[in-house]
Amino acid sequence: MSSRLAEWLEGHSTVAGVWYVKRLSRNDTAANKSHQAGPYLPRKLLFRVFPSLNKPDEGNPCVRFVAHVSSHAEQHEPKAIWYNNRLRGGTRNETRLTRFGGRGSAFLDPCNTGALTVFAFREGAIAGGPACNVWICRDPEEEILVEDCVGPVEPGAGLIVLSGSFLPPGWQRSKRAGDCWLTADQIPPEWLTTFPDCATIIRKTVELRPRSRHEGPDERLLTRRNCEYELFRSVEEAVELPLIRGGFKTIEEFVGVAQRILQRRKSRSGRSLELHIREILLEEDFRENRHFAHGPITEKGKRPDFLFPSEKAYRKPDFPADQLRMLAVKTTCKDRWRQILNEADRVPEKHLLTLQEGVSMNQFREMRDAGVRLVVPKKRLAKYPAEARPEIQTLAQFIETLRTPATASDL
Repeated sequence: MSSRLAEWLEGHSTVAGVWYVKRLSRNDTAANKSHQAGPYLPRKLLFRVFPSLNKPDEGNPCVRFVAHVSSHAEQHEPKAIWYNNRLRGGTRNETRLTRFGGRGSAFLDPCNTGALTVFAFREGAIAGGPACNVWICRDPEEEILVEDCVGPVEPGAGLIVLSGSFLPPGWQRSKRAGDCWLTADQIPPEWLTTFPDCATIIRKTVELRPRSRHEGPDERLLTRRNCEYELFRSVEEAVELPLIRGGFKTIEEFVGVAQRILQRRKSRSGRSLELHIREILLEEDFRENRHFAHGPITEKGKRPDFLFPSEKAYRKPDFPADQLRMLAVKTTCKDRWRQILNEADRVPEKHLLTLQEGVSMNQFREMRDAGVRLVVPKKRLAKYPAEARPEIQTLAQFIETLRTPATASDL
């Protein structure tokens, strides 16, 4: 399957057009049982691809087009629609794609909630309007292949990429006051010669967004994640953009720079979330190696993200197993949740913190039956099935479960 995807990516990267890469949410698929299921895409993208859609004087204008879902051998004639009644006193102002063929469509399969998806629009391809070719990733290997091309894609944050282009639109920052973007004179000089590692970026993020009594752990986590990404991108631009604008003498030189940037983005994405959790635990008065262990070693060299109360306690056969906790941290949990099942044999219930925007009930039941309990930031809890929410913990609730009487006496 990966070879097919590699060919697909190569073929569509050489055709003039625009890509949109996102992770499907419950609101995109039929997981929330909405009668208007279908993927949300940003207005600026669809207005570019379908200029006739930009009709503010018309109520809910739409455009029909042909879409090929190459990953699942499907073809549909969906429509792009602009729900714009907010312009006339209503509440909606969003664009999405609808009518993907009912429940049999891969798009409307609740099990594809969280799947990384590439929409490749080819402008002016057919008489009836632009064509769209789609790939819905089926497994982690395919997601890795896509992210090798475009960089990490966060849940809830799609990426617009010009096909055949190294740099996505939006490389230049938005000119917003009060954000976490560092100007050239604000960046430490040593960062311009040696790119700061993820831990250094996190420390700077905490400095820019210190603990506030008005923000609990859940709010703090999401606020800092957004801040950290802006901070990272500002340093990335200061370091790499002058080199890119200077041009390249060989293709190999260009590819080397592209690979370095993409690899750095992937490395940052993989480490960022667990380092944020570590900072929050310290701020909540938990002591490392006494109340929690970060990256300890368990059976057969496995390394869970966090063990509670400590690696030493885990290794003591007489320490009560019901007082041990494990927390895995993954930006997305679709398919990847199985990776944590054997990371700590003494802990029967594994907690998994994720930023993914929802799962299907079938996925949730499968995780629950395997002994995995989800931990989700409070603001994202509403994106999960109502039936599942009572069994999902927020980060603040999970932290409170760690405050056993013995631990609390230490804190």
